Amino acid sequence: MKFSTIGTSWITKSFIAAANQSGKANLTSVYSRSEETAKKFAAKNAAQKWYTNLDAMLEEDTDFVYIASPNSMHFEHIVKCMEYKKHIFCEKPMVYTRQQLDEIKTQAKKHSVFIFEGYRHLFSPNYKMLKSTLPKVGQVRSVLLQFIQYSSRYDAYKGGSVPNVFSKEFAGGALMDLGVYPLSMAIDLFGEPKDVAYFPVLLSNGIDGSGTLIVTYDGFHVTIMCSKIAQGTIPSEIHGENGTLTMDHLAPIQSLQLYDLTSKETQELGQTQHDLDMVYEVEAFVKMIEANDSSYHDWLLERSRQVVDGLEKARKEQRILFPGDSV
Repeated sequence: MKFSTIGTSWITKSFIAAANQSGKANLTSVYSRSEETAKKFAAKNAAQKWYTNLDAMLEEDTDFVYIASPNSMHFEHIVKCMEYKKHIFCEKPMVYTRQQLDEIKTQAKKHSVFIFEGYRHLFSPNYKMLKSTLPKVGQVRSVLLQFIQYSSRYDAYKGGSVPNVFSKEFAGGALMDLGVYPLSMAIDLFGEPKDVAYFPVLLSNGIDGSGTLIVTYDGFHVTIMCSKIAQGTIPSEIHGENGTLTMDHLAPIQSLQLYDLTSKETQELGQTQHDLDMVYEVEAFVKMIEANDSSYHDWLLERSRQVVDGLEKARKEQRILFPGDSV
């Protein structure tokens, strides 16, 4: 399949590399508002064409568009691409309100296109192993999921600038950038929660530099810790009445261990995976399109709906408001 890109950051470079490695998609063109940036990015990534006019790029013969623009621009770019009947692979978080997601679902159906939210951590072999092994821990009683990763851009913030990831204008913050990983994992594993409550650590501009999200299910809570202003070293765990699953990291899981409460033995379940784990989501996305699998598409969008509902409730209760938000 042929694809184009919106966004020129490191994540776009990684996606292009993953698409090349998968053998499922070939880059044809790139878009940037800056001519110099577009030219350089196209040259470095062997794109045939570059554009500073989005409509001009979308008029060309390409099958899908990969979107990795700032979070607050995703909705606008998605709707525009749909008008040109392009399938869309959008980086997480795809949107930041339920209203945006509902409109995207309507437009996807109207234009007969598929849209895919890039949760790379939910497509790897080790995550699939986690899902298949989960019943062995028995009744789940507590879960701790952490994504605490110091951002080099925090240094810039402390120096007086406001990078996108620390900006309300661009829908940044720890919850949207990192908390979305464990929240989407919890929802994928356990379904829609009964409730969510967020306890952020706010920076001087009102954005969350870190925070703790409590996700409530019948019989247990999921405690999610996310931060862009500190560095975590502890694993994540799922605690059941029969055992415990331990993950070294969420994106990607490299070491996955099952502790059996009866035998007191620990088994390593982690497999060797592609270093570039985005390969797995590229393969899933292309397979969905080629098979015209609308049922799978609908299921993915429902998961996205549950995630955005949780994110929106959590941040609005703490007055973390983005462009167009109302409380």
